[in-house]
Amino acid sequence: MPSHTLDVVGIGNAIVDIIASADDGFLDRHGMTKGGMMLVDERRAEAIYAQMGPAMISSGGSAGNTIAGIASLGGRTGYIGKVRDDELGRAFTHDITAAGTIFRTPPASTGPATAHCLILVTPDSQRTMNTYLGACVSIGSADIDDELVRSAQYTYLEGYLYDDPAAKHAFHVAAEIAHAAGRRVALSLSDAFCVERHRGDFLELVERHVDVLFGNQGEIEALFECGWDDAIARLRPSIALAAITRGPAGSVILTKDSVTEIAAEPVERVVDTTGAGDLYAAGFLFGLTRDVALPECGRLGGIAAAEVIGHFGARPQTPLRTLITSLV
Repeated sequence: MPSHTLDVVGIGNAIVDIIASADDGFLDRHGMTKGGMMLVDERRAEAIYAQMGPAMISSGGSAGNTIAGIASLGGRTGYIGKVRDDELGRAFTHDITAAGTIFRTPPASTGPATAHCLILVTPDSQRTMNTYLGACVSIGSADIDDELVRSAQYTYLEGYLYDDPAAKHAFHVAAEIAHAAGRRVALSLSDAFCVERHRGDFLELVERHVDVLFGNQGEIEALFECGWDDAIARLRPSIALAAITRGPAGSVILTKDSVTEIAAEPVERVVDTTGAGDLYAAGFLFGLTRDVALPECGRLGGIAAAEVIGHFGARPQTPLRTLITSLV
Protein backbone atom coordinates (compact mmCIF):
# COMPACT_ATOMS: atom_id res chain seq x y z
CA MET A 1 0.00 0.00 0.00
CA PRO A 2 1.48 3.39 -0.95
CA SER A 3 2.23 5.74 1.92
CA HIS A 4 -0.37 8.34 2.79
CA THR A 5 0.16 12.07 2.57
CA LEU A 6 -3.01 13.13 4.43
CA ASP A 7 -4.45 11.99 7.73
CA VAL A 8 -8.15 12.53 6.99
CA VAL A 9 -10.21 13.74 4.05
CA GLY A 10 -13.79 14.74 4.88
CA ILE A 11 -16.75 14.66 2.52
CA GLY A 12 -19.84 16.57 3.51
CA ASN A 13 -22.26 19.40 3.06
CA ALA A 14 -20.31 22.65 2.71
CA ILE A 15 -22.44 24.96 4.83
CA VAL A 16 -22.04 28.42 6.29
CA ASP A 17 -23.41 28.68 9.84
CA ILE A 18 -25.50 31.67 10.95
CA ILE A 19 -25.76 31.49 14.75
CA ALA A 20 -27.96 33.55 17.09
CA SER A 21 -29.43 33.29 20.56
CA ALA A 22 -33.16 32.54 20.88
CA ASP A 23 -35.66 31.55 23.53
CA ASP A 24 -37.98 28.55 23.54
CA GLY A 25 -40.85 30.76 22.42
CA PHE A 26 -39.04 31.54 19.16
CA LEU A 27 -38.69 27.81 18.49
CA ASP A 28 -42.35 27.20 19.28
CA ARG A 29 -43.54 30.01 17.02
CA HIS A 30 -41.61 28.53 14.12
CA GLY A 31 -42.55 24.91 14.79
CA MET A 32 -38.98 23.80 15.56
CA THR A 33 -38.00 20.75 17.59
CA LYS A 34 -35.36 21.77 20.11
CA GLY A 35 -32.01 20.08 19.55
CA GLY A 36 -32.85 18.76 16.09
CA MET A 37 -32.03 19.63 12.51
CA MET A 38 -34.74 20.48 10.00
CA LEU A 39 -34.24 20.85 6.26
CA VAL A 40 -35.87 24.03 4.96
CA ASP A 41 -36.35 25.58 1.54
CA GLU A 42 -34.97 28.97 0.57
CA ARG A 43 -38.19 30.85 1.35
CA ARG A 44 -38.44 29.45 4.89
CA ALA A 45 -34.74 30.05 5.49
CA GLU A 46 -35.19 33.71 4.56
CA ALA A 47 -38.25 34.03 6.82
CA ILE A 48 -36.43 32.58 9.84
CA TYR A 49 -33.30 34.66 9.22
CA ALA A 50 -35.36 37.84 9.02
CA GLN A 51 -36.65 37.26 12.58
CA MET A 52 -33.38 36.11 14.16
CA GLY A 53 -31.45 38.37 16.50
CA PRO A 54 -27.85 39.52 15.97
CA ALA A 55 -25.95 36.64 14.39
CA MET A 56 -22.42 35.33 14.04
CA ILE A 57 -21.50 33.95 10.61
CA SER A 58 -18.84 31.27 10.21
CA SER A 59 -18.08 28.35 7.93
CA GLY A 60 -19.55 25.08 9.16
CA GLY A 61 -21.05 21.81 8.06
CA SER A 62 -20.53 18.70 10.16
CA ALA A 63 -17.62 17.15 8.25
CA GLY A 64 -16.14 20.59 7.62
CA ASN A 65 -16.07 21.24 11.36
CA THR A 66 -14.38 17.90 11.99
CA ILE A 67 -11.75 18.56 9.34
CA ALA A 68 -11.08 22.05 10.73
CA GLY A 69 -10.66 20.48 14.17
CA ILE A 70 -8.15 17.91 12.91
CA ALA A 71 -6.19 20.68 11.21
CA SER A 72 -6.20 22.66 14.47
CA LEU A 73 -4.73 19.61 16.20
CA GLY A 74 -1.90 19.55 13.68
CA GLY A 75 -3.31 16.97 11.27
CA ARG A 76 -3.01 17.00 7.48
CA THR A 77 -6.46 17.28 5.97
CA GLY A 78 -8.50 17.54 2.79
CA TYR A 79 -12.15 18.33 2.18
CA ILE A 80 -14.67 17.66 -0.59
CA GLY A 81 -17.92 19.63 -0.68
CA LYS A 82 -19.91 21.82 -3.06
CA VAL A 83 -20.41 25.58 -2.82
CA ARG A 84 -21.72 28.17 -5.27
CA ASP A 85 -19.45 30.93 -6.63
CA ASP A 86 -21.16 33.49 -4.39
CA GLU A 87 -20.24 35.48 -1.28
CA LEU A 88 -20.96 32.67 1.17
CA GLY A 89 -19.15 30.17 -1.06
CA ARG A 90 -16.06 32.35 -1.11
CA ALA A 91 -16.25 32.73 2.67
CA PHE A 92 -16.41 28.96 3.13
CA THR A 93 -13.49 28.39 0.78
CA HIS A 94 -11.38 31.02 2.53
CA ASP A 95 -12.07 29.67 6.02
CA ILE A 96 -11.34 26.02 5.35
CA THR A 97 -8.19 26.68 3.33
CA ALA A 98 -6.97 29.20 5.90
CA ALA A 99 -7.17 26.37 8.44
CA GLY A 100 -4.61 24.48 6.34
CA THR A 101 -7.00 22.10 4.57
CA ILE A 102 -6.79 21.16 0.88
CA PHE A 103 -10.12 22.14 -0.72
CA ARG A 104 -10.26 22.06 -4.50
CA THR A 105 -13.85 21.05 -5.35
CA PRO A 106 -14.88 23.40 -8.21
CA PRO A 107 -17.71 25.79 -7.18
CA ALA A 108 -21.00 25.68 -9.06
CA SER A 109 -21.48 28.62 -11.44
CA THR A 110 -25.25 28.18 -11.72
CA GLY A 111 -28.06 26.88 -9.55
CA PRO A 112 -28.88 27.34 -5.86
CA ALA A 113 -26.87 29.51 -3.49
CA THR A 114 -24.24 28.17 -1.09
CA ALA A 115 -25.87 26.21 1.72
CA HIS A 116 -26.40 27.85 5.07
CA CYS A 117 -27.61 26.67 8.45
CA LEU A 118 -29.62 28.92 10.76
CA ILE A 119 -28.67 27.85 14.29
CA LEU A 120 -30.74 28.98 17.28
CA VAL A 121 -29.00 28.61 20.64
CA THR A 122 -31.38 28.58 23.63
CA PRO A 123 -30.40 29.55 27.21
CA ASP A 124 -29.86 25.87 28.08
CA SER A 125 -27.10 25.80 25.40
CA GLN A 126 -29.09 23.49 23.10
CA ARG A 127 -28.76 24.25 19.40
CA THR A 128 -31.63 23.90 16.96
CA MET A 129 -30.70 23.90 13.28
CA ASN A 130 -32.61 24.87 10.16
CA THR A 131 -30.59 23.94 7.11
CA TYR A 132 -30.99 25.20 3.56
CA LEU A 133 -28.86 22.78 1.54
CA GLY A 134 -28.65 24.92 -1.60
CA ALA A 135 -25.57 24.09 -3.65
CA CYS A 136 -24.74 21.09 -1.42
CA VAL A 137 -27.24 18.93 -3.27
CA SER A 138 -25.35 19.38 -6.53
CA ILE A 139 -22.36 17.36 -5.35
CA GLY A 140 -21.97 14.17 -7.33
CA SER A 141 -19.55 11.39 -8.06
CA ALA A 142 -17.68 13.61 -10.54
CA ASP A 143 -16.74 15.87 -7.61
CA ILE A 144 -15.00 13.08 -5.72
CA ASP A 145 -11.28 13.77 -5.89
CA ASP A 146 -9.82 10.28 -6.33
CA GLU A 147 -6.27 11.37 -5.58
CA LEU A 148 -7.31 13.12 -2.37
CA VAL A 149 -9.25 10.10 -1.10
CA ARG A 150 -6.48 7.64 -1.94
CA SER A 151 -3.92 9.82 -0.17
CA ALA A 152 -5.69 9.86 3.22
CA GLN A 153 -5.53 7.32 6.05
CA TYR A 154 -9.24 7.89 6.71
CA THR A 155 -12.11 9.14 4.60
CA TYR A 156 -14.70 10.68 6.91
CA LEU A 157 -18.27 10.67 5.59
CA GLU A 158 -21.10 12.86 6.85
CA GLY A 159 -24.42 11.06 7.24
CA TYR A 160 -26.37 14.14 6.17
CA LEU A 161 -25.24 13.43 2.58
CA TYR A 162 -27.82 10.66 2.43
CA ASP A 163 -30.57 13.25 2.05
CA ASP A 164 -29.87 13.58 -1.70
CA PRO A 165 -29.57 10.63 -4.15
CA ALA A 166 -26.67 12.11 -6.18
CA ALA A 167 -24.72 12.95 -3.03
CA LYS A 168 -25.49 9.50 -1.64
CA HIS A 169 -23.98 7.93 -4.77
CA ALA A 170 -20.89 10.13 -4.41
CA PHE A 171 -20.63 8.94 -0.82
CA HIS A 172 -20.48 5.29 -1.94
CA VAL A 173 -17.99 6.04 -4.72
CA ALA A 174 -15.64 7.66 -2.21
CA ALA A 175 -15.91 4.71 0.18
CA GLU A 176 -15.08 2.29 -2.63
CA ILE A 177 -12.05 4.34 -3.69
CA ALA A 178 -10.79 4.48 -0.10
CA HIS A 179 -11.12 0.76 0.50
CA ALA A 180 -9.61 -0.12 -2.88
CA ALA A 181 -6.55 1.90 -1.83
CA GLY A 182 -6.33 0.03 1.47
CA ARG A 183 -7.57 3.01 3.50
CA ARG A 184 -10.27 3.17 6.17
CA VAL A 185 -13.73 4.73 6.13
CA ALA A 186 -15.37 6.53 9.04
CA LEU A 187 -19.05 7.51 9.18
CA SER A 188 -20.83 10.10 11.30
CA LEU A 189 -24.53 9.36 11.83
CA SER A 190 -25.02 13.16 12.02
CA ASP A 191 -28.49 13.44 13.56
CA ALA A 192 -31.22 11.20 15.04
CA PHE A 193 -33.76 12.47 12.49
CA CYS A 194 -31.27 11.71 9.71
CA VAL A 195 -30.92 8.18 11.12
CA GLU A 196 -34.69 7.73 11.12
CA ARG A 197 -34.85 8.77 7.47
CA HIS A 198 -32.14 6.33 6.37
CA ARG A 199 -32.09 3.60 9.02
CA GLY A 200 -31.95 0.64 6.62
CA ASP A 201 -29.15 2.11 4.53
CA PHE A 202 -27.14 3.08 7.59
CA LEU A 203 -27.47 -0.38 9.13
CA GLU A 204 -26.15 -1.94 5.93
CA LEU A 205 -23.29 0.57 5.75
CA VAL A 206 -22.29 -0.02 9.36
CA GLU A 207 -22.17 -3.77 8.92
CA ARG A 208 -20.51 -3.92 5.50
CA HIS A 209 -18.57 -0.75 4.69
CA VAL A 210 -17.68 1.32 7.77
CA ASP A 211 -14.50 0.86 9.79
CA VAL A 212 -15.17 3.54 12.42
CA LEU A 213 -18.62 4.78 13.46
CA PHE A 214 -19.34 8.06 15.23
CA GLY A 215 -22.67 9.03 16.79
CA ASN A 216 -24.33 10.11 19.99
CA GLN A 217 -26.58 8.11 22.29
CA GLY A 218 -29.80 9.30 20.66
CA GLU A 219 -28.54 8.41 17.19
CA ILE A 220 -27.51 4.91 18.22
CA GLU A 221 -30.87 4.33 19.91
CA ALA A 222 -32.63 5.59 16.77
CA LEU A 223 -30.50 3.31 14.59
CA PHE A 224 -31.66 0.20 16.43
CA GLU A 225 -35.04 1.51 17.65
CA CYS A 226 -34.37 0.50 21.24
CA GLY A 227 -32.87 1.73 24.51
CA TRP A 228 -29.20 2.32 25.23
CA ASP A 229 -28.19 -1.05 26.65
CA ASP A 230 -29.91 -3.03 23.90
CA ALA A 231 -28.57 -0.70 21.20
CA ILE A 232 -25.00 -1.20 22.40
CA ALA A 233 -25.46 -4.96 22.52
CA ARG A 234 -26.70 -4.93 18.92
CA LEU A 235 -24.04 -2.54 17.66
CA ARG A 236 -20.92 -4.27 18.99
CA PRO A 237 -21.05 -7.36 16.72
CA SER A 238 -21.63 -5.14 13.68
CA ILE A 239 -18.69 -2.74 13.85
CA ALA A 240 -14.94 -2.93 14.35
CA LEU A 241 -14.85 0.38 16.25
CA ALA A 242 -17.42 2.91 17.41
CA ALA A 243 -17.15 6.07 19.49
CA ILE A 244 -20.45 7.22 21.01
CA THR A 245 -20.84 10.54 22.81
CA ARG A 246 -23.21 10.97 25.77
CA GLY A 247 -23.03 14.68 26.59
CA PRO A 248 -22.07 15.36 30.23
CA ALA A 249 -21.68 11.60 30.74
CA GLY A 250 -18.67 11.58 28.40
CA SER A 251 -18.31 8.92 25.73
CA VAL A 252 -18.16 5.18 25.19
CA ILE A 253 -15.71 3.40 22.90
CA LEU A 254 -16.89 0.07 21.54
CA THR A 255 -15.10 -2.79 19.86
CA LYS A 256 -16.26 -6.36 19.41
CA ASP A 257 -14.28 -7.26 22.54
CA SER A 258 -14.53 -4.24 24.82
CA VAL A 259 -16.58 -1.34 26.14
CA THR A 260 -14.56 1.60 27.47
CA GLU A 261 -16.16 4.58 29.19
CA ILE A 262 -14.42 7.96 28.94
CA ALA A 263 -15.31 10.77 31.35
CA ALA A 264 -16.26 14.15 29.95
CA GLU A 265 -13.62 16.87 30.12
CA PRO A 266 -14.37 19.70 32.57
CA VAL A 267 -15.88 22.84 31.05
CA GLU A 268 -16.06 26.09 32.97
CA ARG A 269 -19.27 27.15 31.24
CA VAL A 270 -21.24 25.53 28.43
CA VAL A 271 -22.11 28.29 25.96
CA ASP A 272 -23.12 26.48 22.76
CA THR A 273 -23.15 22.74 22.05
CA THR A 274 -22.96 23.30 18.27
CA GLY A 275 -20.20 21.15 16.86
CA ALA A 276 -19.49 19.14 20.01
CA GLY A 277 -19.86 15.80 18.24
CA ASP A 278 -17.96 17.06 15.20
CA LEU A 279 -14.99 18.09 17.33
CA TYR A 280 -15.10 14.89 19.35
CA ALA A 281 -14.71 13.01 16.06
CA ALA A 282 -11.81 15.33 15.16
CA GLY A 283 -9.90 14.50 18.32
CA PHE A 284 -10.64 10.79 18.10
CA LEU A 285 -9.60 10.51 14.44
CA PHE A 286 -6.46 12.52 15.08
CA GLY A 287 -5.54 10.04 17.80
CA LEU A 288 -6.16 7.10 15.46
CA THR A 289 -3.87 8.58 12.82
CA ARG A 290 -1.14 8.88 15.46
CA ASP A 291 -1.61 5.27 16.67
CA VAL A 292 -2.72 6.48 20.10
CA ALA A 293 -4.46 3.93 22.36
CA LEU A 294 -8.25 4.03 22.17
CA PRO A 295 -8.84 5.51 25.66
CA GLU A 296 -6.48 8.35 24.77
CA CYS A 297 -8.32 8.82 21.45
CA GLY A 298 -11.48 9.27 23.50
CA ARG A 299 -9.72 11.77 25.74
CA LEU A 300 -8.51 13.73 22.70
CA GLY A 301 -12.09 13.81 21.45
CA GLY A 302 -13.30 15.06 24.81
CA ILE A 303 -10.70 17.83 24.92
CA ALA A 304 -11.63 19.06 21.44
CA ALA A 305 -15.36 18.95 22.25
CA ALA A 306 -14.84 20.78 25.55
CA GLU A 307 -13.07 23.64 23.79
CA VAL A 308 -15.79 24.19 21.22
CA ILE A 309 -18.76 24.15 23.63
CA GLY A 310 -17.15 26.92 25.69
CA HIS A 311 -17.92 29.56 23.04
CA PHE A 312 -20.30 30.31 20.18
CA GLY A 313 -19.50 28.61 16.90
CA ALA A 314 -18.60 25.10 15.83
CA ARG A 315 -14.88 25.56 15.15
CA PRO A 316 -12.02 25.96 17.63
CA GLN A 317 -11.02 29.41 18.82
CA THR A 318 -7.94 28.10 20.65
CA PRO A 319 -5.43 26.08 18.59
CA LEU A 320 -6.21 22.56 19.75
CA ARG A 321 -2.63 21.41 19.39
CA THR A 322 -1.78 23.58 22.42
CA LEU A 323 -4.24 21.61 24.57
CA ILE A 324 -2.97 18.09 23.87
CA THR A 325 0.78 18.23 24.39
CA SER A 326 0.71 15.58 27.12
CA LEU A 327 -1.20 13.02 25.00
CA VAL A 328 0.54 12.90 21.60
